[in-house]
Amino acid sequence: MSVYFDYNATTPLAPEALEAMLPFLRGEYGNASSIHRPGQRARAAVEKARAQVAALIGCRSDEVTFTAGGTESDNLAIQGVMRGALRNPPGSRPHIITSAIEHHAVLHTCRAFEREDLAVTYMPVSNEGFVDPGEIRRALRPETALITVMHANNEIGAIQPIAEIAAIAREAGVPFHTDAVQSVGKIPVSVEQLGVDLLSLSAHKFSGPKGVGALYVREGVELRPILYGGSREGEPRPGTENVAGIVGLGAAAELAGGALEEAATRLSSIRDRLEQEIINAIEACGVNGTTDHLRRVPNTTNLHFDYIEGESLVIALDLKGIACSTGAACSSGAVEPSHVLLALGLSADRARSSLRFSLGRETAEQDVDLLLRALPGVVDRLRELSPVAPPRVRTISATKLTA
Repeated sequence: MSVYFDYNATTPLAPEALEAMLPFLRGEYGNASSIHRPGQRARAAVEKARAQVAALIGCRSDEVTFTAGGTESDNLAIQGVMRGALRNPPGSRPHIITSAIEHHAVLHTCRAFEREDLAVTYMPVSNEGFVDPGEIRRALRPETALITVMHANNEIGAIQPIAEIAAIAREAGVPFHTDAVQSVGKIPVSVEQLGVDLLSLSAHKFSGPKGVGALYVREGVELRPILYGGSREGEPRPGTENVAGIVGLGAAAELAGGALEEAATRLSSIRDRLEQEIINAIEACGVNGTTDHLRRVPNTTNLHFDYIEGESLVIALDLKGIACSTGAACSSGAVEPSHVLLALGLSADRARSSLRFSLGRETAEQDVDLLLRALPGVVDRLRELSPVAPPRVRTISATKLTA
């Protein structure tokens, strides 16, 4: 038996999305830019999907641009705004405000602009993982050209005060982008209620196919293109549409929108049980970031297991058929602590000892039962091998679960 606790990395393709896609992977192969009947059918399918995505996030269909995923959506938003800012006025040094816990699709894009001598301010977060809107207000400059702050964090699930930040941006006349890849399809998301100008999403985070996403662009926001070619997805995003992927995104959006509250309640209950029983069963273990139900997505928890390497724990659990993830990233053979966990104030050792468990629509109580049977014993064995674990935490018994 195998269980999956890595839904924030990717989700299984929903059967409804697959069924919607199949005709466009078989007989309906028309190019949506063609004016003949096969092309018109493809165009109709793309426009239906655009309406489905628009309905999920509460915008107009013509404000949705399809992309190849969350990374392209983030890049198109940030580069599209900043390339325009570089031209007006000539010789200016535009400024970006972002947070220290963004996804690398945002952070690396901002760092690339720093290498072009643009200014970037990386806002700190509290030990619960939240940006202070007041600090963003104080970071504003006359040359600030963009604010980009994620909606929900991919590692700890913290939901940022986007509406407050958007109000500050609007007052200052600064475009505001949010990476909502980890929130769309999990919690209600309305671009009007959030007040954002640009919003990124990705299909495979909510039971759609990989390789397709969307960018919401509020009417009146100008983006410079980052790719050039034949244009169908509005001026900023040229190229032949991935019709089957777009159709799958639309179907997944409709599916997610129809069960948001029910799914959130169910997953929050399972997540809370998983979290509490792990903490009760294992010493020197705790939650990283906020535990506030109203300020984090319902499917995510991030816990540290002191004195062991998170990567070793992921591998040991994988051998037992349990898939989860660590907050660490591998680069050139060296394991670096998660930048998100370090930003919360965790030590490098504690950040390296952390795991993320993320749930999805297929997660069942039985999956949690299996994890809870396996995890204490695995932690116990790894701590017995650890040269830094005190003796009192090297003898955790799996029977503590039933004590």
